[in-house]
Amino acid sequence: MAERVMYVKPNCPYCEQARAEMTAEGMAFEERDATAERVWRDELMEYSKGTGRVPTVVLAGQVETVGWKGRG
Repeated sequence: MAERVMYVKPNCPYCEQARAEMTAEGMAFEERDATAERVWRDELMEYSKGTGRVPTVVLAGQVETVGWKGRG
């Protein structure tokens, strides 16, 4: 796993906002589309405590945020 992982879903405006802000701040991250791989969906569900809320950002195995700035 990369140091920072962001779980996303297609066409999610909050994911796009998170992506843009994190990139602008120079944060490196691996993006995982939770609809593309079952294991990624399972990881998202675990980290988001079963909500599936995106974006969910995880740093070194610890949840940084579920949703983006109160949305998602």
